[in-house]
Amino acid sequence: MKLDVIKLDGAKAGSVDLDDAIFGIEDIRGDILQRVVTWQLAKRRSGNHKIQVRNEVSRTSKKMYKQKGTGGARHGSRRAAQFVGGAKAHGPVVRSHAFDLPKKIRAMALRHALSSKAKAGSLVVLDSAILTEAKTAALRANFDKIGLKNALVIAGPEVDANFKLAARNIPNVDVLPNAGLNVYDVLRRHTLVLTKDAVEAISARFAEKEAA
Repeated sequence: MKLDVIKLDGAKAGSVDLDDAIFGIEDIRGDILQRVVTWQLAKRRSGNHKIQVRNEVSRTSKKMYKQKGTGGARHGSRRAAQFVGGAKAHGPVVRSHAFDLPKKIRAMALRHALSSKAKAGSLVVLDSAILTEAKTAALRANFDKIGLKNALVIAGPEVDANFKLAARNIPNVDVLPNAGLNVYDVLRRHTLVLTKDAVEAISARFAEKEAA
C-alpha cells in the first residue's frame, strides 16, 4: 500500500510504502479489538475501592442481648451488615483487575487497529512532527489545513518538545512517542497521524516479533 506523505503546512513530501500485513488487513476483527481494549482498561484500574468488613468496624463486641427468651432473632454482634453502622456484606475490596492476554492477540489487535484506520481513510503520514517554536495557534492552523480535529499523533522515537507544548492545549489531540502506540488510543481518536519515523519503527517492531 502506498500513501502520500505531507508536511505540517499541507504540502506534499513524497510517498511511503506501508506493509499490507500491518496496514492492509481487510477483515477487521472487532472481537479482538474489544478484548485488547478491555485488557488495557482493566490494567488502568487502581483497584483501591474498599469497604469495612466485620473485623474492621469500630463497634462493641458485646453480645447485644441474651440468646434466649426475648422472642427475637439470635444476634451476637452490632457489627453485622443488617444493623446501622455495621459492616457491608460482599462489598468491594482492594484487588487488581488486570488479567493476562497472549502477546499474539495483542499484536494482532494492533495490526487490525492500524488497518482499520487505513481502510477508513483516517490515516495520515507526516514528514516530521517538529516545530521551531511552541506556538499552539500556529499548530492549530496547520492542523486545520490538513483537516485534523480529533487525532492521535505518533511523533517518532521521542516527541519534539516544542510540538508537545504546542499540542497539549489543543482539545482532542494526543501526542505519543513510538513506544506509546496502543490499540485503545488508536481507536479512541478519529484520525491516526504517523510520522515517517513512526512508520519505520512500526514495521521494525512487527518484523522483530515475527522473527522471534
